[in-house]
Amino acid sequence: MALSNSYRLRRAAALLRAGAVVSHPTEAVWGLACVPWDRTAVERILSMKNRDPAKGLVLVADCVARFDDILPNLPETIRRTVEASWPGPHTWVVPDYAWAPLWIRGSHQSVAIRVSDHPLTAALCRAANTCLVSTSANPAGCEPARAQSEAQRYFGPQIDYYLPGRTGARAQPTDIRDALSGEYLRGA
Repeated sequence: MALSNSYRLRRAAALLRAGAVVSHPTEAVWGLACVPWDRTAVERILSMKNRDPAKGLVLVADCVARFDDILPNLPETIRRTVEASWPGPHTWVVPDYAWAPLWIRGSHQSVAIRVSDHPLTAALCRAANTCLVSTSANPAGCEPARAQSEAQRYFGPQIDYYLPGRTGARAQPTDIRDALSGEYLRGA
């Protein structure tokens, strides 16, 4: 990683740990990120997007170990299937009985999680030393931003930091599946 990119990554991670909202490229679109345990930061994202808090949010990580406290909620065969799909563009909805905060789960007893194979997204999680909220950079009802300039048009100075980079090669955001039933909730 080039020195300027390393600096930008460290800066973004430090801001996240301090309660900031960062916009960055993901597998297919630009996303908004914050530390999921920071309720104020999560509420900022929900407000900026005009997103219904009851829907819940996706969490993204750099490694399976970030989800070690929640994956045991799954039957062993399902857990192996989920873990075998990572890192990759697969988001799984798994049962959660108190690991994720209510402001992440929304009205659900489950949480959506992914271990990203996007190098910058994974590096940002690693640098922040936590999983992160991962939601598309767009207000509700608008198309997701596919470039930093589009994210900036949507949110301008409401975002604390824009981490430059390129999105992955995917045409569509990651699929979302219910881990217990295997049902696709988005994509397929």
